[in-house]
Amino acid sequence: MNVYHHTAEAAGKIKNAVVTTGSFDGVHIGHKLIINRLNEIADEIDGESVLITFFPHPRKVLYPEQKDLKLINSQEEKIELLRKAGLDNLIIIPFTLEFSKTTSHDFVTGMLIGDLNAKVVVVGHNHHFGHGREGDYSYLHNLSKNKGFQVEEIPLKLIENETVSSTKIRKALKEGNIQRANAYLDHQYIVKGKLYKDSKLHDSFSESSVGVEITTKEKLIPPPGIYAGNLFVDDNCLKTMSFVLEDDAGNKKLVNQLIYDHIEAAGKEGTLYFYKLIWSGNPFGNGASIDQVMEEAREMVEDLIY
Repeated sequence: MNVYHHTAEAAGKIKNAVVTTGSFDGVHIGHKLIINRLNEIADEIDGESVLITFFPHPRKVLYPEQKDLKLINSQEEKIELLRKAGLDNLIIIPFTLEFSKTTSHDFVTGMLIGDLNAKVVVVGHNHHFGHGREGDYSYLHNLSKNKGFQVEEIPLKLIENETVSSTKIRKALKEGNIQRANAYLDHQYIVKGKLYKDSKLHDSFSESSVGVEITTKEKLIPPPGIYAGNLFVDDNCLKTMSFVLEDDAGNKKLVNQLIYDHIEAAGKEGTLYFYKLIWSGNPFGNGASIDQVMEEAREMVEDLIY
């Protein structure tokens, strides 16, 4: 997958561009449906699929006073997931207050057509773009008649009669409902970061824990509890009891106790995959017998097949 940082940088480098735009936070099953359709059309016209997205998230720029923005993916995670989804080209446009004033007409004619010479523009259901969200499928359809490109709208993806959205995924994650979030995502929820050696969490553990550094403050971390997970580091897939701990100031910490294999992971980049919530809340401060909690949680993680 090629990564560009403006449509001008990609100008002349993409053949028969089939383009979509959006945040694509989570790269969930609905996003993958759009990417698959981009690739299908690209194959038909000997072209390439293109996603135009924005960084930082528009809400962070437009509403800086709002401190509750939580994202499913960091920028690094999103790039990795889009690559795995089979996208050919990713264009990351720096989102600024000045850029937010770009009209739908200027965005389409100047960037999609002018820079990329887009052959087909694909949009998700009820997608809006441009200053004041004035651009939508109807706008594109009318403009396409004079500008020589085609436009297609993709319906919302349904899972068990529920529409999939990043908002619903965030809600599921905030509730600790990892399995529902994973079903919406069509992959396990991930946290990427540098690994570090942490203190031993409990006397029953023979090894110290492995922490995952959380570098993006907007990154959504599930609520405190013990989770079944896998830690990928180098070429190793390590089954873990993953602890989300939270201090009195609301700061979260992510540490992992390896179940079977023990390797020196400190200083390396790793990816934690969440599979299931095993124990809800802080096991070290809820009055429960710590020894019993640890024993039961470990048995549950060991018994899970994933």
